Amino acid sequence: MSEKFKMSRRDFAKTAAIASFAVITKNAEPAEKNVDTLRIGLIGCGGRGFGAVKDNLDGNDNVVVIALADVFEDKLQECRKKLEGMKKNPKYAKKIDIPDELCFVGLDAYKKLLQTNVDIVIHATPPFCRPQHIEEAVEAGKHIFTEKPIAVDPVGVKRFMKAVEKAKEKSLCFATGTQRRSSNAYRETVKKIQDGAIGEIIAARVYWNGSLPFCHERKPGWSDLEYRLRNWYNQIWTCGDNIVEQHIHNIDIINWIMGTHPTKVVASGGRAWKPKEEKYGDLWDHFECDFEYPNGVHMFSFSRHWNNSKEDVFEEVFGTKGKSKCNDMGKDKESPYVQEHIDLVRAIRNETPYLNMGMETAISTMTAIMGRISAYTGQEVTWDDMMKSNLSIVPEELDWTKSYPIGPIPVPGETKLI
Repeated sequence: MSEKFKMSRRDFAKTAAIASFAVITKNAEPAEKNVDTLRIGLIGCGGRGFGAVKDNLDGNDNVVVIALADVFEDKLQECRKKLEGMKKNPKYAKKIDIPDELCFVGLDAYKKLLQTNVDIVIHATPPFCRPQHIEEAVEAGKHIFTEKPIAVDPVGVKRFMKAVEKAKEKSLCFATGTQRRSSNAYRETVKKIQDGAIGEIIAARVYWNGSLPFCHERKPGWSDLEYRLRNWYNQIWTCGDNIVEQHIHNIDIINWIMGTHPTKVVASGGRAWKPKEEKYGDLWDHFECDFEYPNGVHMFSFSRHWNNSKEDVFEEVFGTKGKSKCNDMGKDKESPYVQEHIDLVRAIRNETPYLNMGMETAISTMTAIMGRISAYTGQEVTWDDMMKSNLSIVPEELDWTKSYPIGPIPVPGETKLI
């Protein structure tokens, strides 16, 4: 691991301090106070993008969404129509003002949005492009809210980490969509656990067992690239597989409680029900991981997409004096999805300390990728393996006319991904 990215358990624990829930550095200059209305631009106009913008508008005054960017015209217009419809409610009337000239479409739409005078970028594209987009957003001097995970491979995570450090240098506030960290129920419970409420932690388990989020058939006229992007949850290079795209939420909570990341993992999984059809891509449908932390504590991780099966999504830690579901010793006062945007805006306005959650989310993303690679290869994988890895699975160039074939589906003992 390079010195730049090396972090001791004590240092990591400091970044998870309950009082601020932010990475606070002594050398960070406070973000410039903006007493005027903060201008919001959205990159990625799907359902999560629209939801994130609405959450920001629900939680804050003196904010206005002014710009939209998406690869696809229909996605942008659908989002714009929903936002314009919200203006009928007086609560939102002055918070939405999107002129035609600030609606950008295409593979370079995000670049055009970053050239505008938006103060906050809400980033909700598929995960594969987040490292590059966030890197450029930081260079453009924007405060950032980005969805998770922040990358799909080790190279992307390390690129994102550099952008996080650059954001600190430029005093840009940085929030991520790990909304459990913005939940008062989780915050209060995690603090009590860290203060010894259930004794010394001896084990943990985390589940994201649900159904397949979506799966689209290819429509006539769609190129390979258009189909991959519209069906993005079904390719490893676009989403990272379910352990990375969704299960990061649960993994992140145990990293938070432990104040560090696992040192190694042994994992398994596969495709139990998905037929070999293009619409199902090359993803697996279940993972089981045994992560080990520096003090010998094990986290057992289960994630799957099985339709018509029992759904379980939770985190649980076991201590020498009891156990906890990690949110059962506190109570939410606000939706965590809204609170994360309140926290960001308040930090930008210097009403709270400097906020930068990027490194925690990058570390939890790398933890999930570590589990995925262990399962795919059938090998024990260490944190140092990940930080030394040159693995990049994202195509170097995106072109509507090029071929982007599916697969191959990973096979333990044959697949070699480090």
